[in-house]
Amino acid sequence: MPDEPENRRDFASLYHATVEPLRRYLARLLGDASEAEDVAHDAYLRVHPTISGQRAEKPEALLYTTARRLALNRLKRRRIAPFVSGAWEPETAASPAPGVVQQVMAREELQQLEQAIGQLPEGCRTVLLLRKVELLSHQEIADRLGIAVSTVEKQHARALRLLRALLPIEPAHTSTNVATPAAKEARL
Repeated sequence: MPDEPENRRDFASLYHATVEPLRRYLARLLGDASEAEDVAHDAYLRVHPTISGQRAEKPEALLYTTARRLALNRLKRRRIAPFVSGAWEPETAASPAPGVVQQVMAREELQQLEQAIGQLPEGCRTVLLLRKVELLSHQEIADRLGIAVSTVEKQHARALRLLRALLPIEPAHTSTNVATPAAKEARL
């Protein structure tokens, strides 16, 4: 352990002496300064154990060789999967919003779910809405309604069973496999 501070100083002095020249070298090789910083960082991480353990005869040569190999691997990956290095344009990106078909299907399924919930007995409907909409626990529902927890559990189970019977198992439109929140709720 007494050699540890010396090893740290050796690595720190190597880092301070080589960081800027290494980044310039990698920037020329890669053509991108930020990518050169990333590769230099990776190279320092890879050689640190060897240099700190004083197992490298020529630490600077090891560092440059490691950095060069990492840079060449990056260049190979660019050729395999090239990416445009231009600015990201939101107009050409896919929208995360659902399409018109999915929106229409979701509205239809929500309407079916609302109708089915409306057909439930009052107690089942109340327990179901408190559990699924207000996200209350069975104990909280029991406290709010002034009934036993076992009654809440039975009403909840009955509501789900009745909903399964009232709603179709598969969505009316099977052309797309989109699971909407309403469809997921109905399958509970």
